[in-house]
Amino acid sequence: MIRNVDLTQAVWARSTLSNGGDNCLEVAFVDGVVALRDSKDVGNPDAAVLLLSEDDYRAYTGGIRNGQANLLLP
Repeated sequence: MIRNVDLTQAVWARSTLSNGGDNCLEVAFVDGVVALRDSKDVGNPDAAVLLLSEDDYRAYTGGIRNGQANLLLP
């Protein structure tokens, strides 16, 4: 189980392919945990943030890189 993580100093990033829009997935790497949020939620203290272990994040992104299409919605 992932513990609570202090995200107040998190450095959030999004893909350079997003062209600066507000419909993006943002990621932050904090204390060995990967945090994901919707870019529309920037500045919302009550926004949902998904926390993953680094191993789970690597498995997910690796599957996408390797063409495992069933990881994405049709």
